[in-house]
Amino acid sequence: MYSNLTINYDEYIKKFDSCVSKYIPKINEWTPTDYAVYGPKDLFKVPLKDATELQFNAIKYQFKRHYEHNKIYNNFCKDMNVVPDDIKTYENLDRIPLIPNEFYKDYPAGRDFALWLANIFTGDIPNIKINGKNPSFDDVINAFNASGLAVSYSSGTSGRHTFIPRDMRSFYISEYSAAKNVVSMIYPLWDYNMHGYLLMPNPFKTNVFAGKVCTIYYDTIKQVNVAIDREINTELIKLSMTGGKGLKTKLIKSSLKRMNIKMVDNIISWLEKNDKEKNKIAFVGAPYILYLVTNKLKEEGRTFNFADRGAVGTGGGWKVQENTRMPLTSFRKQVEDILGIKHEHCLDIYGMVEGNSWLTQCPEGHYLHIPITYIHPLVLDKDFRPMGFNEVGRYAFLDGSTFSYPGFIISGDQVRMLEHCPVCDRPGPVLEPEVTRASGKEMRGCAEEIRKMISDDVKE
Repeated sequence: MYSNLTINYDEYIKKFDSCVSKYIPKINEWTPTDYAVYGPKDLFKVPLKDATELQFNAIKYQFKRHYEHNKIYNNFCKDMNVVPDDIKTYENLDRIPLIPNEFYKDYPAGRDFALWLANIFTGDIPNIKINGKNPSFDDVINAFNASGLAVSYSSGTSGRHTFIPRDMRSFYISEYSAAKNVVSMIYPLWDYNMHGYLLMPNPFKTNVFAGKVCTIYYDTIKQVNVAIDREINTELIKLSMTGGKGLKTKLIKSSLKRMNIKMVDNIISWLEKNDKEKNKIAFVGAPYILYLVTNKLKEEGRTFNFADRGAVGTGGGWKVQENTRMPLTSFRKQVEDILGIKHEHCLDIYGMVEGNSWLTQCPEGHYLHIPITYIHPLVLDKDFRPMGFNEVGRYAFLDGSTFSYPGFIISGDQVRMLEHCPVCDRPGPVLEPEVTRASGKEMRGCAEEIRKMISDDVKE
C-alpha cells in the first residue's frame, strides 16, 4: 500500500538524498559547481538573485578549468580572443565561446577514435587498455568505461553518433539532476517503495545516454522492471536508425522481434499486478512504448485507475510513427483516460547527451523549467547571436556542471524561451513545451532510437 502523502518537502527531499547519497560528494570537497547542483533543496524554487549568483560562480569556475586543461577548447578560445579574466560579471557570460553540437559528431574510427576522445576530455585520462588493432566504437567505449569513465552516446537518423566523454563526477551530476528534478516536480508522490518500469534499455547493458543515465532509477525506487533487457550497442542503433540491409540486419531484427513481441503484454501484466496490490507506480523513459501499451488497452476497452498513485516521466522524442509527431497534450490525455494517471503527474523532461541539464515540466502548465543555478540558457538567431525572450531560435546553453568536457553548446533544437512561467510561480525562464529540430537538422533523440529499433517489430 502506498504511503501517506502529507510528508513535508524538506523531509521528502531528505529521504530522496539518503537514497542517492553515493551521487553526492562530501561537502568538504564541494566546488562552485557542487554548491549550484547539490546545495538547493529545489532547483526550481531558488530566488532569481541567488540562482544567478550560483550560476555565475559555477560557469566561471568550469570555463577557467576547461580553458586551462583542455587544449582543443583553449585553442578555440584563443581564436575567439576570450580568456577567463574577461568573465568578470554575469553579463559577461555571453562572451564564453559556444561549441556547435556537430563537433561531437566529427570523429575518426578505430584507435584514432580513442585518441579523439582523449583529446576532447578535460584533465588527465586514466590508463586505458584497448585490445585489437582495429577496435570498434563499442570496444573503445567499453575500454574507457572499464577505466572508470562514463562515455555515452546518442544518434540521429543518419546513424552518425554523438559521443561525450564524462568522468563519473560529471555523470553522477547528470543522473542526480534528472532524478531530483522529477521528484521535486511530482512532490509529494514519490517514495522509495514505488514500483517502477523503465521504458528504455537496461542501463547496465548499454552506453546509450538516455538508458545509461537511468542507473539512478534503481537507487530511487525499490523495484524496477525494464522494457528492453538486452545489450544495445552502437552497431544496433546505427542499423535501426538507417534501416540497413543484408543478412546481419535480418538476424538482428529477428532477435529484436523475439525480444519485443511480449514487451507490451509484460507491461500490461505488470499494471494488473500493481493495480490489484494497490501499489504506487512510476514509468520513466521513451513515450513510444507507453503509447503502444495504452493503445492496446484502448483497443481492448480496458482502463486502470492509478490517479493518486501513478507518475510518468518521459523524454527523448515524440514521434509515434515515421512521419507523425504526437502532441504532448494528446499523450497526457491518453495516459489519464487509460491508466488514470493525472496529467499533472505526467511530465516530460528535455535534455541531451551534450549536457547535464534536465529541463523539467511543471505540473501546473507543463512548461519546461530550466535549472538556472548552473545553466545559462540562450536562444540564438540564424547568425548565432543571442536574442531576447519570446523569440524562436536555436537553443544553446552554458552548463556549469560538466567537469570532463566543455558543456558550452549550441544545440540543433529550436525553442521559444519565456522570461517566466505563465502558469506557476517558480522563478526563472522557461521553454515552451514543444521543442522541435531546427531547419536542416536531422531528427535526433534517444527515444527516437528506441522507437526506430522496435517500431517495425511491434507492427508485425
